[in-house]
Amino acid sequence: MILSEEQILIRNTARAFAQEQVAPHTRAWEAAGEIPRPLLAEMGRLGFLGMCVPAEWGGAGADMVSYVLALEEIAAADGGLSTVMSVNNSPDCAALMAYGSAEQKEKWLKPLARGEMLGAFCLTEPHAGSDASNLKTRAERRGNGWVLNGVKQFITSGRSADMALVFAVTDPASPPSSGNKRGISCFIVPTKTPGYRVASVEKKLGQKSSDTCQIAFEDCVVGADAMLGEEGGGYRVALANLSVGRIGIAAQAVGMARAAFEAARAYAGEREAFGTKIVNHQAVQFRLADMATKIAVARQMVLHAATLRDADRPCLTEAAMAKLYASEMAEEVCSAAIQIHGGYGYVSDYLVEKIWRDVRVCQIYEGTSDVQRILIGRGLAAL
Repeated sequence: MILSEEQILIRNTARAFAQEQVAPHTRAWEAAGEIPRPLLAEMGRLGFLGMCVPAEWGGAGADMVSYVLALEEIAAADGGLSTVMSVNNSPDCAALMAYGSAEQKEKWLKPLARGEMLGAFCLTEPHAGSDASNLKTRAERRGNGWVLNGVKQFITSGRSADMALVFAVTDPASPPSSGNKRGISCFIVPTKTPGYRVASVEKKLGQKSSDTCQIAFEDCVVGADAMLGEEGGGYRVALANLSVGRIGIAAQAVGMARAAFEAARAYAGEREAFGTKIVNHQAVQFRLADMATKIAVARQMVLHAATLRDADRPCLTEAAMAKLYASEMAEEVCSAAIQIHGGYGYVSDYLVEKIWRDVRVCQIYEGTSDVQRILIGRGLAAL
């Protein structure tokens, strides 16, 4: 794919930012378990937290291709930060852009896109992951507002966010498990609202720089103006931008795989065995060749899906294909990078072990690999 001058500029800006302001600090952020807010503010200033949001609402007004190019660069420097960027862009900003009123956009979308606020997306529950329609969280009317009760699981930025999009059942007479998804609504909830509680912060395998939390809603009261979209339209809000999210995760996987590949190639050019650099051994060359080829294929799949999205063409199947292939490819590439490093790949002095830990979740969130296969199969059956 031939990129435009603007797309190249955005990619290069993101690359310079990632190399200069992210990569040198990634180990420190992992140890601290958080990303400094001044860095997120700078990302907002550069347009990275609301990339596809029009300028009038505080965003960069970029296309989807530019977004995935920038996201790949951030992911190559730190997987956790790229996930925070992904969630803030889509689904948060994207949902507000598509379903928010003018007042909601002014109050929430602009600050999110500018990096003045950080968003979370509260859909998954302890017993509702891939089956996202089977929610237990309830919202009951109280006066002119709503009272939320329930628990959300695996919420990115649940502790550090300023606001969250929360999905709850508003019509118990139409339970989602019955197949009628009209009973779910979406609410904008400031995280300082009484009744919003961080029940726990998960201890994760990777992406430790971003917090992942269980959030409890305990008689959490919000006004009528907190509803995003129409009552009973929450499931549509949740699903509307999943393709964008899956394309983004595929871009993250490509970025992390690329970082592991570059580290392995550099190490192979320094390490000597049997009287020569190991990069001169054909076995290592073959492994590097396979890694580079797989990354190139995945990147083209990401760009193809993003191009379809920019053209407002259906891309559900292509997004699922990109996420499936890129996420599984990335784990293979990161594992190969560890193998090239030998024993040093297994210790924390070298970055490849962290990248492998960070990339593993790409096969899980925004729909597991098996869920992507289901979506692809349905798409093929409909042809």
